[in-house]
Amino acid sequence: MQGLIEFLARNLVDDPDAVQVRIIRDDRYATVLGLRVSGEDLGKVIGRQGRVARAMRTLMRTAAMLEGKQHIGLEIDENEPSPQTPQE
Repeated sequence: MQGLIEFLARNLVDDPDAVQVRIIRDDRYATVLGLRVSGEDLGKVIGRQGRVARAMRTLMRTAAMLEGKQHIGLEIDENEPSPQTPQE
């Protein structure tokens, strides 16, 4: 499942080297993955009104059902803060 999310995210973003997928929780019943992308690519992974993120979570749920898991989660955050322009 971790490979699935990494594959999807790397193909969506402009900077695939900044994609990191980590396991936050993985036990008998639940799996929670964390996805980190660069600040510029955060919108591409989330999508308009969260459609891309929702689709990724749907694919995760399907893969989890095949593994017998009941609860699945995906947390998306950015690698580093976006550079702020100074206010004048």
